[in-house]
Amino acid sequence: MEIISVGSSSSGNAYIIKADGHVLILDVGLTARSINEALAELGVKPEDVDAVLITHEHADHVKSIRAVARKCSNATVFASRGTILHAPAFSHVEESRICPVGEGEIIEIEGLTISTFPLSHDAAEPLGFAVESGGEKLAVVTDTGIITDEIYEAIRDADMLVFESNHDVDMLLFGEYPYPLKVRIKSDLGHLSNDYAAEVLTRILAERESDSPLRIMLAHLSFHNNMPLFARQTIEDALVAAGFHRGTDYLLEVAAREGLTSMPVLREE
Repeated sequence: MEIISVGSSSSGNAYIIKADGHVLILDVGLTARSINEALAELGVKPEDVDAVLITHEHADHVKSIRAVARKCSNATVFASRGTILHAPAFSHVEESRICPVGEGEIIEIEGLTISTFPLSHDAAEPLGFAVESGGEKLAVVTDTGIITDEIYEAIRDADMLVFESNHDVDMLLFGEYPYPLKVRIKSDLGHLSNDYAAEVLTRILAERESDSPLRIMLAHLSFHNNMPLFARQTIEDALVAAGFHRGTDYLLEVAAREGLTSMPVLREE
């Protein structure tokens, strides 16, 4: 199983997941053209996409749903009822192709098991997704202000983890954003900071039972309030301070704002 970020930031997000002969798209917050070009670069025909998974109704996650659903003509679109009701573009997707899902539901697609869990974000009914195939588990967690017990239980045993590291706290506090927006981002319904992400990832590694390294992709970095170097360094400093070693305990990559980024690959012994 592999996941490729097509682009990830506060401006737009989309991921392509390939597993057991299936292709999924998670979020479509970039232009349809960029998503289609990414599929072509990965050797995937749009009609071969099995499902489109939408986390919530904010434009940086759903804005191209109309065009992507039309192009990926065989894909079922999965989203919460809240997302479907609050994203106007869903009115342009064939109702027969939309499958509402709730938190804790399981989606089965011929060898794939996709589970959902609630996020803590200022959206109608935001969902995170975890995909299991061939003994591997991938979880995607962005757009959440905190990691609740429910989220933690859903992701703690993941082999691959796309994890939000949205902002550097000092950059946010002393930056140009208006005060109400700063409060919103830092709230429990906002976004995870680099420091918060570091704490959670340290806990996951401390409780991890697998012998294989945890493969991590930091995602949804703010263009104005973060830098890839800051996110990476904050996470790595915390993991190293806790006694973990890159390559042995974890592998780390930062999703680019634009362009394809792949999850770090395990090296064969």
